[in-house]
Amino acid sequence: MNLDVNTLRILNIIKDSFFPLLTAGIKFTIPVAVVSFILGSIVAMFTALGRLSKYKSLNLISGFYVWIIRGTPLLVQLFIIFYGLPATGVTLGALPSAIIGFTLNVGAYNSEVIRASILSIPKGQWEAASSIGMTHTQSLLRIILPQAARVSVPPLSNSFISLVKDTSLAAAITLTEMFQIAQQITAATYEPLILYCEAAFIYLMFCTVLSTLQQKIEKKLERYVAR
Repeated sequence: MNLDVNTLRILNIIKDSFFPLLTAGIKFTIPVAVVSFILGSIVAMFTALGRLSKYKSLNLISGFYVWIIRGTPLLVQLFIIFYGLPATGVTLGALPSAIIGFTLNVGAYNSEVIRASILSIPKGQWEAASSIGMTHTQSLLRIILPQAARVSVPPLSNSFISLVKDTSLAAAITLTEMFQIAQQITAATYEPLILYCEAAFIYLMFCTVLSTLQQKIEKKLERYVAR
């Protein structure tokens, strides 16, 4: 079957751009998402504990942070860090700016997941731990958090999958992740529909793999849930 010149050109563009896009996804998109999620989860844990703290100052600071981050768009936050901070004398590269922005965003949203998971544990668990001589901290670390972690796995997994897709916003601050590469190739080939669909397909591949892993983790955790 003979193919016309335009069709061959499109097929060549798809073939030549696939591996550069995939490589950018593996080298930048996934690592940025993983690092940001890990750091963000640490921030989220302290923020959740701060919001549950009996100390009013910690509660107010944690609540203010969550209010600011959840009430403003992620893209705006990235712009403030990358383009805005230089006005104050603080200049950060695209990679650290992206990681800081994603970390703060993930920290705020995941803190609510962790806080809700901790609150979902019956008060009787606290009382039982206290009755055998455990301190509040010991009860939290040994009894409450392990149970809360199991409860929070599904929403936190969804948060990570969303973060992988949100990393495309880093293209706006010149980070050479997968979507930025797609934009660069588009500028050279003038085929935005093809390149952006190809980038979307690779994001879909990543998220499908992550969703499959999430389902397997949830099935393993179901064995430890009392019925």
